[in-house]
Amino acid sequence: MVEWFDWSVYGFFAPYFAAAFFPQADETARLLSAFAVFAVGFFVRPLGGAVLGSYADRHGRRAGMTLTILLMAVASLVMALLPTWHAIGVAAPLLLVLARCVQGFSAGGEFGTSSAFLVENAERGGRARAGSWQQVSVGAGTLAASALAAAMFATMTPEALTSWGWRVAFGLGAVFGLVGLYLRRRVPETDAFSATRTSGRLQRRPLTAVLRTHPAAALRVIALVAAGTGLVQFWFVYLPTFAKLHVGVPLAISQPAAMVALAVFTVLQPLSGALSDRYGRRPLLLFFALGSAATFTPLVLGMRPTLMGVLVPALLSAVFLAAYAGSLAAVMAEQFPPEVRTAGISLPYGLAVAVFGGLTPTLATGLIGQGRLWVFLLIVVGVCLASALAFFTMPETADRDV
Repeated sequence: MVEWFDWSVYGFFAPYFAAAFFPQADETARLLSAFAVFAVGFFVRPLGGAVLGSYADRHGRRAGMTLTILLMAVASLVMALLPTWHAIGVAAPLLLVLARCVQGFSAGGEFGTSSAFLVENAERGGRARAGSWQQVSVGAGTLAASALAAAMFATMTPEALTSWGWRVAFGLGAVFGLVGLYLRRRVPETDAFSATRTSGRLQRRPLTAVLRTHPAAALRVIALVAAGTGLVQFWFVYLPTFAKLHVGVPLAISQPAAMVALAVFTVLQPLSGALSDRYGRRPLLLFFALGSAATFTPLVLGMRPTLMGVLVPALLSAVFLAAYAGSLAAVMAEQFPPEVRTAGISLPYGLAVAVFGGLTPTLATGLIGQGRLWVFLLIVVGVCLASALAFFTMPETADRDV
């Protein structure tokens, strides 16, 4: 939860700190710059997945999770204390990029390691339900960041938010990171990793082993993540900015809508995981992909400049996304044996998130600014249909031994 609180704060507060690091006179240009840095963090995630995923396969899930949260907290502290453009010039945005890269590096290793940790601690027949708590924690961390943003947007003036309020959000993330670090240093190692180490099956180069012996599984992870990560970023992180640009909804109205939708998404995931354990991974994933492809365009075009006009589309999308997220950790972990599991998940997951998640806000902002929203809608629907095809042809893994 702490890890993803730190990661999400950037997206929510970008409209307020953009002017501190990017002095362009045009608001759209500042937002594009800020969300370009947002995307840079995503593009570092594959590197973090490769390095930290391999680290967790060699040294254990606990060691990997401890390192990821330490890196995330330090990067948040740096962001909270960064001087602005007016104080140090071009060094300000460069340091912002560097801090965001560290966050992206951390997040790249976090997902695969924590997914493996949860699924390896679960019994067969309950892996998706157990693994869904990885995504619940992602949702809870993002929800906490969203709640903080909503409270600050409602109680502080835009001038206060722009001058110092955004620093408070990053500073809280650094403080919360200490709590997460304390907890992670005390969790036990999984039996699957311990057995792998005892049997001598640990790989010196886990990533090389993945690329050599499990390339199809790695490609399947990319297909699993592509549509879901883009839609999660759109509906729960970028939505307030989109609603402001597209239909003129103030952030003080749209931010609570995104927060409520994210809460529903988070609460539904254990139920989705239980359904996945009972009926299999493929039906839930197809429900998500086909449902999202059919509804995304009318929901976006039907958005109105009111609280309910933003909330209702986000809530409907949250139902489809919960079906995806409840199965995700389990189905990815089931693609690989334990000696290469975290590396196998982390690198392709990071690649998919970089391309399909990191570019979503930047792409949407740029196309809206050009009056070409229809191109963005077409891209999203196309990715959903491509994911549906991958889900339809993938083997069922619910009964696979991990």
